[in-house]
Amino acid sequence: MKLLVCISHVPDTTSKINFTEGDTKFDTTGVQFVINPNDEFGLTRAMWFKEKQNATVDVISVGGAETEPTLRKALAIGADAAIRINAEATDGHTVATYLATAAKEGAYDLIIAGRESIDYNGGMVPGMLAAMIDANFVTNCISLEIDGTTATAVREIDGGKETISTVLPLVIGGQKGLVEESDLRIPNMRGIMMARKKPLTVVEPTPESSETQAVSFEKPAPRGAVKLVDAENIDELINLLHNEAKVI
Repeated sequence: MKLLVCISHVPDTTSKINFTEGDTKFDTTGVQFVINPNDEFGLTRAMWFKEKQNATVDVISVGGAETEPTLRKALAIGADAAIRINAEATDGHTVATYLATAAKEGAYDLIIAGRESIDYNGGMVPGMLAAMIDANFVTNCISLEIDGTTATAVREIDGGKETISTVLPLVIGGQKGLVEESDLRIPNMRGIMMARKKPLTVVEPTPESSETQAVSFEKPAPRGAVKLVDAENIDELINLLHNEAKVI
């Protein structure tokens, strides 16, 4: 079984976020980047298929040379090979188009992507990718088992869970629950050393025009000052909630 895991290169959640060029571009200065958490759950599940079912696992990302440390980390975790599509990830449709070309060339049985990336939270790429390569698709996936060409997946739905049976080829949008958080793999020294020798192929794609463009970004308004009210002064508390907070 051939697996492809899509890896997004995203800012660490502890990084301070700023924008430049009139709030139209993300400022990467001083920002540490990591594997998208939803992708990390998928990568760990792919390692399970590799160990239990002798699957081969490739990882892929769209981006410049700055994304290679993130791909190398995925290789250190246990992926067999990496592909970097040398293009800017401008929007979901463009990324899905680049990934679809690579997926068709690789003839993968299973493609695991995160349901969304934590930087733009678009949630569009896995579904568009599945449509472009004519594969089945399950998103919000929290469990996946493969038996031959049959896949059994569990996904989150409003108020519960849904179990789905489908066949390969399959694209899933994975998330927390696909594996337990405690089972996420951390690269060890042996894995890091082996990753240096694993292939990382850079692909020059045919340029694609973006279907959408970000006009501007806006950070959340700063939190207001906290007012402390004496526990005995109930009238003052009610007045503030009614006239300032306007919640009663």
